[in-house]
Amino acid sequence: MSKLATLPGDDVRQIMWRYTDRYDLQMVVQSARGVARGHVARMVADGVRNTHEWDERKQSLLDAFDSSGLTALYMDTTQGGYIDGPKNFALSLTTFELSWVDAGAATCGLANNLALAPIHEKGTKEQRDHYMSISCPGEGHETWRGAFALTEPLPYVGVDTGILGSKVRVAEWKEGEEPMLQVDKRGRFITGMDFANFVTAAVTSDDPRIKGSCMVILEEGDPGVFDRGAPTLKLVHQLSSTRDPILSLKVPASRIIGGYSIVDGVIVPKYSHAEIIGSVFHRTRIPVGVMTSAKLLSAVEPVIRYHRGRFRGGEAQPGTPRFDQGLQMKEDAVQRLAEVWATGEAGCSLGFDASRKADLLDPLEREKEATFHEQGITGPRAQMSALKKREADVLEYLKLAFTPEDKREASGLQGRFETLTNDVFVQCVVLDAETNVLIPACKLWCPGVGANMMREAVSMVGGYGVTEDCPGFLFQKWTDCQLEATYEGPEVVQRRHLVATMGNPVFLALMGHWVEQLEAWAAEWPQLGAKPLAAAMRLWLHTLNTLQNAKDENGKKLFNSNRHGVTFPMADAISWIVAARSFLDDVMELKNKGPENPVVAEGLEGLLSFYADLCTIQSARTAGEVARVCAELVYGYGANAGLEEFAALRAQAEASLAGSRLARDRAGEALAGVMIPEALDYPM
Repeated sequence: MSKLATLPGDDVRQIMWRYTDRYDLQMVVQSARGVARGHVARMVADGVRNTHEWDERKQSLLDAFDSSGLTALYMDTTQGGYIDGPKNFALSLTTFELSWVDAGAATCGLANNLALAPIHEKGTKEQRDHYMSISCPGEGHETWRGAFALTEPLPYVGVDTGILGSKVRVAEWKEGEEPMLQVDKRGRFITGMDFANFVTAAVTSDDPRIKGSCMVILEEGDPGVFDRGAPTLKLVHQLSSTRDPILSLKVPASRIIGGYSIVDGVIVPKYSHAEIIGSVFHRTRIPVGVMTSAKLLSAVEPVIRYHRGRFRGGEAQPGTPRFDQGLQMKEDAVQRLAEVWATGEAGCSLGFDASRKADLLDPLEREKEATFHEQGITGPRAQMSALKKREADVLEYLKLAFTPEDKREASGLQGRFETLTNDVFVQCVVLDAETNVLIPACKLWCPGVGANMMREAVSMVGGYGVTEDCPGFLFQKWTDCQLEATYEGPEVVQRRHLVATMGNPVFLALMGHWVEQLEAWAAEWPQLGAKPLAAAMRLWLHTLNTLQNAKDENGKKLFNSNRHGVTFPMADAISWIVAARSFLDDVMELKNKGPENPVVAEGLEGLLSFYADLCTIQSARTAGEVARVCAELVYGYGANAGLEEFAALRAQAEASLAGSRLARDRAGEALAGVMIPEALDYPM
């Protein structure tokens, strides 16, 4: 029986999301929560979302972020911040807390970081030191804020980031002096433009004296036009500023992000705009995925509160089930809510898993680049070739990593494992292969599936769900999901990324080890729901291999980048898989580390029982989705090879669902008895 005493608190989350030993991050969470459930919640409750214009009340958000330390979170200590090193996980945690109340406020907080990201990732040292420092609140200077101007006006808006209508040309180039550039940029859906002091803009050359494309830093005080433009008439995320700017400015060539060289009289930027946004979006997509998942978890308490109070004030008498439980007397209400909860947990687990892995990868990538530079290995192809030669070491490392330490020591391989663990190139290859799937999967799955589940949450409060005074701001959270699905590349971009990376031999080898790990978990803890997920992984791997080797009736390969009807469903399916796997991994962490925390240990047995049922719900849904997708592709395209094995694997996946609906029943019963606070901790 899933005996859940209370809703999970910070002690549980810190264990599951791996920051029990990070006091700095715990303080960041508390700061973000204070802003979200105080300042932001009052704004939403007062109807501040009900306008397109950026006004003084919305502007106060920036002051709240400054005073709470959230603005300085992105900066290192040398730049005025208070945490050194990668910030992916820290930013995801703050996004989670702000989105618990309003994702537009979270976007407002992230906008300046996105503007700084091109400078942080690819800027020169001088550019980084200057703009990161002046964007950090401090005495003696005004806090600068930025906007990231990539998107072009219609008809190109949101279609292809490779198409740039904005231009750069040489305005003036006196002998012996730095070139001056004329930059003309029109933007669409640019976040933060109401208050931006600078813009990082993507432009392409309109002059034979400038090669290719680049990104340029534009300041409001530069000569020319810095027109913030008309407000975007969006219906969602109204606590973030969005405008369509018109910029026509003269700037020195030193504003080219990353610097430039002059070759035969031509200005050659060090980085194209595509190289810069590739490095930026690879990380900044993660918090956007966490936004949607945070909302699902935030919906649990308001829905329970509504269900239990549904008949109070009428004829129902205190002490009767109708009065005490209300709609929770009916299993549909609690079981559907359990599915919403499970989806939110899986999405958050995936987002924080991706964030932690990105934090591990960032410093290793810099070390790898420095080593390649010392070795004279330059250019993407040469570096890829060098890393390819290490694939055998990488596969050996993965095998040893999933081997228990006592067995490694008994076989004399512990020393070899430690050597590979300390090998920068091996670790880069492993983490790159994994994050290249986890990150786009997070951005694809969390807002996509999350939007559908937020609709479920809204429907569970009936007509109340579409009113302004609905507890938990559920309707606003639901409608906001669609914008989150398009931020930093809509679903099709994430699917294309996954198609290019999910077939990586290193990732496929990692999945093979995940299957073995899941089967071990299933033997250790059958209630966890690891068995259906392992079966889903086996089926997906077999289907991928089948499709990669099959041809259609015209003799053309079924699995290629242009066959979206084949590849995109497989991308969707792997996203379900990694989300469920991250969730199970977090619950195993709670099982292993929970007894060490006296607060968590007291009710750990019931909590683990409930979480195991949620994992089973999510694994069962994942197995069902994967089985459906794989069957439609294999049978639907007539891929005849290996049909007997496919049918057997699909049968195993379906048989592994045995008992999963009982877990759903238990989770629903637990929700009917869980204790919640007397009132929401932020205003309605």
